[in-house]
Amino acid sequence: MTARHDRTDGMRRRRFLTNAALGGATIIGASALGGFDADAAFAAEPSLDPAIAESAFVEGRITGITGSILEVAGSNGGHSRVQMTNVTSVWKVRATTAEAIDIGDGLYARGVEMPDGTVAADAVWVNIVNLDTRIRGIAKNRLHLAHGQHELVGHVAPDTSASYAGRALTSDLSRLRIGQSAQVLGAWRPSDDSVDVVRISVGH
Repeated sequence: MTARHDRTDGMRRRRFLTNAALGGATIIGASALGGFDADAAFAAEPSLDPAIAESAFVEGRITGITGSILEVAGSNGGHSRVQMTNVTSVWKVRATTAEAIDIGDGLYARGVEMPDGTVAADAVWVNIVNLDTRIRGIAKNRLHLAHGQHELVGHVAPDTSASYAGRALTSDLSRLRIGQSAQVLGAWRPSDDSVDVVRISVGH
């Protein structure tokens, strides 16, 4: 069982976010303690809201989908079942619907544990990653990145944003340079180990 209730796990989850997910390792989950967007998922601190303290969390890879139930194999070897509801929020690069979730995707879910052990999710982040990288190449619609020992492609979309030296986000990616260290927030593509870049930060 990968659902966790321990409030002190909040910071542990945040540290988990900073680790790599690619190359066959564990998909990264979101801290899931804030609003429903990628930035909040990574930036949120443990909430003081007593309702949040009762939340359960699930992380892992989706091994099966039966109706509205997601079967999830956790990185610790456990197994969880996540119940999607008509109010579950889903993030996969951007806000989307449960139909965008595929077997093989990585998942991080927040919800409420039901008596049968299933977690009824109020928010699900799919394939979310937060990677420390170095820019190795720049092309029209992609970045070539080094992440540890892995080379990976970062797909750039019209709504990809950048932050330079901690300044406000901008759609101007022209100041990215080969050789820069870059933090990449995005969504992993399991099919080819590439990443959809949601936000890239350099100069921190």
